[in-house]
Amino acid sequence: MKRLSALVAGAALLLAAGCGGSGPETTTNAEGQEVTKVTLTLNWYPYGEHAPFYYGKEQGIYEEHGIDLEIRAGQGSQKTVQATAAGQTDFGWADTPALLAGVSQGLDVKSVGVFLQTTPSSVQFFSEQGISSVDDLKGKTIATTAGDALSATFPAFLAANGLSEDDVDTQNTDAAGKMAAVMSEQTDALLGYATDQGPTMQEKAGKEVSYLRFADHGLNFFSNGLLTSQDMLGEHRDLVQRMVDATSESWAAARDDQETAVAAMEGASEQLPSQEVLAEQLASTLELLHTENTEGQRPGVNVEDDWRDTIGVFHDAGVIESAEEPSTYWEADLSPKE
Repeated sequence: MKRLSALVAGAALLLAAGCGGSGPETTTNAEGQEVTKVTLTLNWYPYGEHAPFYYGKEQGIYEEHGIDLEIRAGQGSQKTVQATAAGQTDFGWADTPALLAGVSQGLDVKSVGVFLQTTPSSVQFFSEQGISSVDDLKGKTIATTAGDALSATFPAFLAANGLSEDDVDTQNTDAAGKMAAVMSEQTDALLGYATDQGPTMQEKAGKEVSYLRFADHGLNFFSNGLLTSQDMLGEHRDLVQRMVDATSESWAAARDDQETAVAAMEGASEQLPSQEVLAEQLASTLELLHTENTEGQRPGVNVEDDWRDTIGVFHDAGVIESAEEPSTYWEADLSPKE
């Protein structure tokens, strides 16, 4: 976890140069309605998981809540957490373990709702490998990225299934190189999100990809969600509530109109995956919106027990030294409203 800690600790420099203070600007839309300019920085370059944001913007959902939304590409959840704490973006979309680590390092950020409440973390491999159970991973070489949440929780995933780290070989590579390692047969599998690399790798290689999902094999925890700074919470609480409500509404609407949601991403990035991959990524993402405790609730509604479970997982994995109360990391009072 040295890499994760170093990245988070580096935010001290960003905080010193933070551009908060003046608050979000307002403007007037075509209908003469005053709207607030809001920036949202993603966890990565746009892919299918992010379609609900583009859909909500295109369909005017954010505007109905008085928000003129600007969506920015990210460069990893840790950097998004740092930028949010520094006031360089109004809101972030980032992985919960990066948020937990950031808060534990003193960054003034809080979650205002985790949307992906079932982790997409998985071991991914071409189906031709014949891997059908966690036990089949014995002796396999797996591409990982040191310091990320996947690597931190992989030992717990193995242990939950009767294996140890000594039963597999891991090959450290950067996040972008893991797919290449599998496709070139340098490794048998990779650790990644089932909503991200798998569909892309399947299209590029023309071979079916299969998964061993952590959540299906004894280990679940929170993944991506919406976060903001303590300054925003203190000075612009009404705006934060409107952002939460608009985001929840956008995700619910995109779930019922997936084809249009995918189409809304056109031109979002030069690196944008194909429409087919985007559609598969979005469909997989929408399966992750709830736990048993939140089934039937609006997207983004969290419960304390699920937060405690996630905090426990990452405390045990060494991502955070102390397991604090959920209120340390999560602003429960801003749950999405009807």
